[in-house]
This record gives sequence, structure tokens and C-alpha cells, in this order.
Amino acid sequence: MPTRSKDKRNFLTSFMDCINGLEFVITNEENFRREIIIGIITLILSYILKISQTEYIIVLIMIALVLTSEVINTAIEKTVDLYTNKYNETAKDVSAFAVLLMSIFALIIGIIIFGSKIINIIGG
Repeated sequence: MPTRSKDKRNFLTSFMDCINGLEFVITNEENFRREIIIGIITLILSYILKISQTEYIIVLIMIALVLTSEVINTAIEKTVDLYTNKYNETAKDVSAFAVLLMSIFALIIGIIIFGSKIINIIGG
């Protein structure tokens, strides 16, 4: 990633920094790419199963929370790597667990929203 000065930045510069962050995460984090694909599949399933507007909003929020957790996890891991060369993975492990925890809750909510609709389609 390019370095930048600490001078006052304008909106465009700040926005480009955000795009650089997105590019970094997409390029370097396999889990983030996997979660994007799962999110897209979930949105397609939402359309196919004709979930309600409220359910759709909940699905979007859960996708955003999982992706945001992954980005925060990446930031924490990179910060720890900058801070120390010692083998102490506690911060990394805890931030990775935060992503797992968010993903588990997203899965539970997905089962609640999609479960009965899928059972109805397969003839239950």
C-alpha cells in the first residue's frame, strides 16, 4: 500500500484510501473473498425464496456485520504484526474468534429466515 503524508486530506483522498483498503483486503484475505461469495449466494437465495423486506434487511445487516468483522480482524492482525515479532497470537486469536462468533450468529439467523421456506419447497 502506498504511504501518505500526515497533511490535511480532502474527501477524495480519504475515499481513495478506503478503496486502497478494500483492494488490500480483497487481494490478501481469502476469508474475505469467501465471505463475499457466501453473501452473494445468500442474496440470490433471498430473491429466489422471496423473503420479506424485513428479512431482507436483516440478511443485509448480517452480511455487513460478517464482512466488517473480517476487515477489523485483518486490521488487528496487521497491527499486531507491526508491533511485535514475538510469538503471541492472543490478539489475533481473539479477533479471529470475533469473526467466527459473528458468522455463527449469521448462520443461526439464516436458518431461522430460510429454514422453513426451504423445507416448504422440498415438500416438508
